Amino acid sequence: MKAKFLIIDQDARYREWLRHHLGALCPDCPVTAIDPEEFESRSATLTRADFDLLLLAAHFGEGPEDPGSQGLERLRQLRDRPACPPVLVIADDGNELTAVRALQLGAVDYLPKRLLTPERLGTAVRLAVRRSELRDAEAAAPERSLSDRALRDPIAGYTIRRRIGESEKAIVYLATSAALGMDVALKVSKTERDENDPQILAREHAALSAVRHSAIVRIHDYGVHTGREYLAMEYFPRGDLKARLQRGIVESDALRYVEQIARALEVVHAAGVYHRDLKPPNVMLRDNDEVVLIDFGLARTLHGSEQSTRKGVLRGSPYYMSPEQALGESLDARTDLYSLGIIFYEMLTGRKPYTGTSAIEVLQQHVNAPLPRLPKALEHLQALLDGLLAKSPEDRFASAAQAVEAVAGVRALREAGHGPPDSAAVA
Repeated sequence: MKAKFLIIDQDARYREWLRHHLGALCPDCPVTAIDPEEFESRSATLTRADFDLLLLAAHFGEGPEDPGSQGLERLRQLRDRPACPPVLVIADDGNELTAVRALQLGAVDYLPKRLLTPERLGTAVRLAVRRSELRDAEAAAPERSLSDRALRDPIAGYTIRRRIGESEKAIVYLATSAALGMDVALKVSKTERDENDPQILAREHAALSAVRHSAIVRIHDYGVHTGREYLAMEYFPRGDLKARLQRGIVESDALRYVEQIARALEVVHAAGVYHRDLKPPNVMLRDNDEVVLIDFGLARTLHGSEQSTRKGVLRGSPYYMSPEQALGESLDARTDLYSLGIIFYEMLTGRKPYTGTSAIEVLQQHVNAPLPRLPKALEHLQALLDGLLAKSPEDRFASAAQAVEAVAGVRALREAGHGPPDSAAVA
């Protein structure tokens, strides 16, 4: 194997350990070791001509939502630099959820630092270089590429400005629509459309076409270009509820947001659709601070001959799944109310009610753990939270309309002076 390696780590002793063992494992391969500060000054100009593989050692926090996850933030930055060499992650802390997110962000492998041995390091590096070679070969074949094909083969009528998001199934770009004369979020599928198997963007388009409301993202265009689907939607420069959560949310705002989301769900459910993937990144904010639901790729109809969901198939984010969703059981609209309850708890406390070292552990808590209790200063909201987070759907609010009524009642009491003063959940 002929390759050039760059090690990035804050710990000088560990950098030397990695450099020493890589040099012993690959004696013909140049190895450079630097700290994150030096890497920051060089990263914008690094290309695959400089190095074949980056070994990034960093903190990965307690999960994908952890704002202290330096490693995930670094991967997000590198993802937007197409010429950047591939990255092998060496995670100081982290868990199964951060591993999944790191791979989604483009890492070729994820190794927990505490389990790393010279033998594992050698195997991982060889495999990472091989995977990188295979990815390069795939990208060189236009008919098979899953990378930024939309940039090389533009969709007529759209000027792509930059990538703003990515999921397992699609890439989202900020683009300008010539027909509309405005910016849009352009979602492009990664895989070619199969006529015998409806794709995720087709399902999302169908779900959103059934709903016309200011609290639901507006669809401007849908089509297929060179075998890949695309969906042009509203663009929200203010960002999403996930980013808003990191700044702290006072109780009155949390109640206002949860009522707005419940009203949006009322509209969605009345149209015969349920979301199935309600979480803060899928709740956008308009300039007037009103919420808008997006990402209906997992949505299903409430009525009709199609089964609402297949048993045993899990879809959605583990942190926000209802117990019945975690168990792979049939779902109804009340699964969205449970997800709303998780969001409500997170807005009030600044943390998720259920966490763990793996996705399975988190899902098990949704099913078996006691209902989360609010701090004493917020215990006047416990009944409202319980109505959203009951383990059994039968014990939750029966509908989004009932949830709206309950939240509106609490807000009315606050406005009448019967609630405590506001305080932010997190600083």
